[in-house]
Amino acid sequence: MEEKVKSAIEDVRAALQSHGGDIELVRLEGNKVFVRLVGACAGCPGAMMTLKQGVERRLKEVVPEIESVEAVS
Repeated sequence: MEEKVKSAIEDVRAALQSHGGDIELVRLEGNKVFVRLVGACAGCPGAMMTLKQGVERRLKEVVPEIESVEAVS
């Protein structure tokens, strides 16, 4: 499952990097994914929308058993 999650994160990474941000996989706990938004994403007012509607949606498409994606600092 971890390799699938990493692959899905790579899928969204280019979009985040095009806006000056990036994403790092911090850990998996059960079916929850914890990531760190960095660069421009770290302080962006739209970061939570990006996380839920972009990153979480893509991860759930690739790995349906994912329950949620949470940001950590």
